[in-house]
Amino acid sequence: MKKTYEVHNVKCGGCANTLINSLKEGFGEVEVNLDVQPRQITLEIEDNKEEELKLKLRSLGYPLTSDELSGFDKAATTAKSFVSCAVGKFNVATSK
Repeated sequence: MKKTYEVHNVKCGGCANTLINSLKEGFGEVEVNLDVQPRQITLEIEDNKEEELKLKLRSLGYPLTSDELSGFDKAATTAKSFVSCAVGKFNVATSK
């Protein structure tokens, strides 16, 4: 079933590139909408894989807006998102 999720910390095309590439293997095609706030991702997903998606997004620094995180966890995901963003930008730059 195709579903759309709202995610935190997605700022730019580098972030989108990281999400698309990091989620491809486990979840297939991912669309990232940078034109809305909060940012949205859309993908085909079965209900039994939603927890896996939630954990993967959190590990990349892009938790779901519905994720209830402590102050430390929020800070940690924000820091991870800066790294993920930089990796995404680097991958785009080196693939040209």
